[in-house]
Amino acid sequence: MEIDAWVWWLVGATGLGIALVVTAMPELGMLAVGAVAASVTAGIFGGDAVFQVLVFVAVSTALLAVVRPIANRHRAQRPQYATGVDALKGRQAVVLERVDGSGGRIKLAGEVWSARALDTGRTFEVGEEVDVVDIDGATAIVM
Repeated sequence: MEIDAWVWWLVGATGLGIALVVTAMPELGMLAVGAVAASVTAGIFGGDAVFQVLVFVAVSTALLAVVRPIANRHRAQRPQYATGVDALKGRQAVVLERVDGSGGRIKLAGEVWSARALDTGRTFEVGEEVDVVDIDGATAIVM
């Protein structure tokens, strides 16, 4: 009993799909899609083995060349929405109690926060607007 070439390509695609799940390497998924394309080529068009391999290589290479850079770019991006403490960095606050290098109080995002000046020699008086540059525990670092 002879097994058709398209079945072998599907077996290869299945093996690559299993390896993708086990290793979480997206490149294997792109190779699996190339194997499915070669299987379709073998099943519909027949074609010789060289043509099937060329289809596999072309589809896999195209996916690797196009999809992989896009995926890497998305993986490297920071989240667009800052939450928690990160959302407070860069915001403005109003001084409620004199702020210097040793401490003070500000109103930040509707809440009262302890604060200290980034530059220890600088002081901010009541009513001044300051910029929050960092959060250290429960203390806002301002300038």
